[in-house]
Amino acid sequence: MAILRKTPSARVEADIIASGETPDVRSFLGMTAVISSACMRTVMQFVERIAQSNAAVLITGETGSGKELIARALHQYSPRNGRPWIDINCAALPDHLLESELFGFEKGAFSGADSQKQGMFELADQGTLFLDEIGELNLKSQSKLLRVLDGWPHYRLGGTRKITVDVRIVAASNADLENEVRLGTFRSDLYHRLNQVRVAVPALREHPDDIGPLARVFLEQQNPDLTITEEAVEALECYSWPGNVRELRSLMARLALLTNVTEIRREDLAPALQVVSQPVESEPNYSLDKLEQEVIYHALEQTDGRRNRAAELLGISRRTLIRRLKLYGINPARPFVCSGTPVN
Repeated sequence: MAILRKTPSARVEADIIASGETPDVRSFLGMTAVISSACMRTVMQFVERIAQSNAAVLITGETGSGKELIARALHQYSPRNGRPWIDINCAALPDHLLESELFGFEKGAFSGADSQKQGMFELADQGTLFLDEIGELNLKSQSKLLRVLDGWPHYRLGGTRKITVDVRIVAASNADLENEVRLGTFRSDLYHRLNQVRVAVPALREHPDDIGPLARVFLEQQNPDLTITEEAVEALECYSWPGNVRELRSLMARLALLTNVTEIRREDLAPALQVVSQPVESEPNYSLDKLEQEVIYHALEQTDGRRNRAAELLGISRRTLIRRLKLYGINPARPFVCSGTPVN
């Protein structure tokens, strides 16, 4: 799942469907998401349900996993979707500016304040305020934020008039806020106020079925004529993606810029993406896992290593076959060896 600049073309959608994937393409505040995995479909169903309330939502997940997209979806599905959507990255502003951005200031409140400015809370009145990287707020700002969240009016910096707003708060963090509370760097009362409902966004490696559709769409954004083979996608699915969707997007952009062909193959990927996990030697056993492994190997031998035909013979999907091969410590992107001959 990722934020995209435009919807995929008919050709890319056809390529995705032909690969056995059934993507769900949705638009949130002018940005498009491609969702293929059951894991992310479940997350989005949960988001649709909680969006109807006014409860504060805390979105957690690794960097680049799609937290902002979830926040936008919450606003889009909520009764406030016709009202303002305001977002601020708490890590992008220094402490002395963050407070004035959140609460605004009056003319002459400090040096350089030549005019009155509304804060993010005022701008988001009746709508949604998204506080990204909430864990970066200092303790002073946390205290003022908690007071506003509890429904108390606030003042602009240098102001004397109380301002009351009705804002739905959505916050996001890639930090472990529970640990920050234990360390004393994040207020426990603010944490519990923000954590009325939590949405945990899974890392990309936890929903590999989304990798293929996303890779194809990212490639099309850079070069509409560029495609990627199924073998290359299988290799991508074996990678851990520490940078998540953001890393995948960057990789596709780099491949599109550097390649001089019309199709990205497994051989075009960096060596780190072609690392093969060797199966661990163990003593013979008669467990169900061992028997299943032997049956799958036998099916691959019967079909000369052709995974699609082997999956049909076993009565499972190609995706399920790929998952089982990964479980056995075999990189499914590597040609299967049949009688000493590698077969794709």
